[in-house]
Amino acid sequence: MVAGENIKSRKTEIEKKIEFLESLSGKVSNRRSRRWVNDRLLMELVPPLDADEIRGLFAPPPWGDDVPLSPFCMTNVGEWDKFRNIDMDKQDSIIASLEDSCGERRSHLDADKVAVLTAWHRVDCRTRDALRRSFLSELINSYEERVRSFIKGSQDGDVLVLQVQDPFHRLLLHGVCEFYNLCSTTITQLEGSNSLKMTRICKKKVSAAELPNITLSNFLKMAKEGFW
Repeated sequence: MVAGENIKSRKTEIEKKIEFLESLSGKVSNRRSRRWVNDRLLMELVPPLDADEIRGLFAPPPWGDDVPLSPFCMTNVGEWDKFRNIDMDKQDSIIASLEDSCGERRSHLDADKVAVLTAWHRVDCRTRDALRRSFLSELINSYEERVRSFIKGSQDGDVLVLQVQDPFHRLLLHGVCEFYNLCSTTITQLEGSNSLKMTRICKKKVSAAELPNITLSNFLKMAKEGFW
């Protein structure tokens, strides 16, 4: 009971201090004085920090987590000593070979980026917008798997026929075909009283179909995550 009364009286005291400081803020004209009043007001409004908050303020040590080891500290001492004690020309050769391998990996990644962006810009702008806005990632991926398998296993003159009745789904399929530099046309086939939409996919005669290492599905996923 006594503790509850102390907390209540403390809150009342803080509220009175805040009201007093707020009343001063409109009267004080000196800039330094106004700054002091504002600081005092903030100090009264902010509750006391607990142990975790203090620990966060003073991290790293002595209150925070241990400082992570540097790469030199984590290096095997014996291997580092071997490198230090060899001839300087050999050191330069080792460093140059490491830089070359990093450069090759970087150029390979750059080539993949260029290839997928080239494929993406082949797609019609209206279809690109539909692909970007679409949440049918599984459907796009299923179309893409069929198309990629067709490119790998088909010969010139072969035709892949898919029955896609939904107009929006057909638009996405045409976008997948444009991405892989394929020709796609939709025809209507009558079966009794019913009409079926058939999408015929084939390789272009003028230019070859392309298989970028980065698939359209992965490209769209990375674009939505802000990678591109």
